Amino acid sequence: MNNEKVYQMKFSKIYPLLVSKAVKKGRTQSEVDQIITWLTGYSETKLKESAETKVTYADFFNQAPSLNPNRHLIKGSVCGVKVEEIKEPLMQEIRYLDKLIDELAKGKKMEHILRK
Repeated sequence: MNNEKVYQMKFSKIYPLLVSKAVKKGRTQSEVDQIITWLTGYSETKLKESAETKVTYADFFNQAPSLNPNRHLIKGSVCGVKVEEIKEPLMQEIRYLDKLIDELAKGKKMEHILRK
């Protein structure tokens, strides 16, 4: 799938998939929300609004209030690609979120997922 198709996907379609992935592995929606708010700086209220509107995935990240400065500490592979080696900045932000949700689903503790 090319980047533009990913960028045009609606956050309202992706958010339930992120939650579902975590919940299937015994984690909670609250933990997913905590990860997203940590990464993007959205408040819980704004996150919920974004999940209920037609905002694109690109706009969700481009309009993020405050991308966490420690997000660059996120390392590892998503779909066989190392997130730290992704050249396209927006795709890297998206993959950071994918990586954090993967870590959550694999049972990692929140204090290790949220790089501080």
